[in-house]
Amino acid sequence: MNTAYYLINTVFDLYLMVVLLRIWLQLVRADFYNPFSQFVVKATNPVLKPLRRMVPGFFGIDMAAVLLALIVATVKLALFKTMNLLYADWSIVLLVGLITVLKKAGAMLFWILIIRALLSWISQGRSQIEYVMYQLTEPLLAPLRRIIPPMGGLDLSILVAFIALQALNWLMGDLFGPLWWQL
Repeated sequence: MNTAYYLINTVFDLYLMVVLLRIWLQLVRADFYNPFSQFVVKATNPVLKPLRRMVPGFFGIDMAAVLLALIVATVKLALFKTMNLLYADWSIVLLVGLITVLKKAGAMLFWILIIRALLSWISQGRSQIEYVMYQLTEPLLAPLRRIIPPMGGLDLSILVAFIALQALNWLMGDLFGPLWWQL
């Protein structure tokens, strides 16, 4: 049973991350001709194209992609519920799916900030991946940089973002209790 849980969790979480990346790339208007962006588009288009015929966008947000993220998270949880690996009632599986999407979005933001920080030490702006990471994180880091200027050549905005993200994670844990930490 552990192997099945691991495989289902990994496959669904990876695809959920790709769908969330698609939403995020569209929100920040990232370069869609970048190879990284093209991977995300090609991985999500087969499911999103038919879904877009039924679900329109809303104020520049691709609601079909948002719905797809909720569907992926909810199907994963429904599979876990049928395997008796999720200890929530069927009546709240959709709510738990929404909570899962929020938690995975926070985890994805954490890892993208880590990747951006590491690439800034290694590639120094010459990597196409680093450019997309810059486009994804700059709307979050630029306001922090206005409050906390670089000190001694170090950009502390990523550290402040990590602290804020961790505080938000603990706040969500307080709000949703053990359910938040189980996901």
